[in-house]
Amino acid sequence: MKVKDLMTSNVTTADLNSSLTEVAQSMKSLNVGSIPVCDNNDNVVGIVTDRDIVLRSVAEGGNVSNTKAQDVMSTHIVSVSPDTDVHEAANVMAKYQIRRLPVVEKGRLVGIVAIGDLATQNIHVNEAGDALSNISQPSSPMK
Repeated sequence: MKVKDLMTSNVTTADLNSSLTEVAQSMKSLNVGSIPVCDNNDNVVGIVTDRDIVLRSVAEGGNVSNTKAQDVMSTHIVSVSPDTDVHEAANVMAKYQIRRLPVVEKGRLVGIVAIGDLATQNIHVNEAGDALSNISQPSSPMK
């Protein structure tokens, strides 16, 4: 099975100048923990997670209403293509300790696949569980 068979293709995104308030409101309304950040050509240039908002803005005493997505987003984007096998996607999630993978084709965002998408397929439950177990391992504090 390929990622394109499980991914969500209607993905809400932010742009570089979206305020963190807007990003957080999107997360709340969609019940998600991350929002991809795209440029005007739908190229993924970053991703903002709920953790990014807390650690890179709130914990630093930042004014969330005046902070932009580009100020806190993670720019090291790990992504997969729509034709990536779901087993490989689970391995990528485990390796990089991430729960959501942008799905990119020719540089453009075409979807997102989450650890929960893998877990909904019985044949992938063990891999999704292993990936989640690795994702949940403690990491070093940010400096």
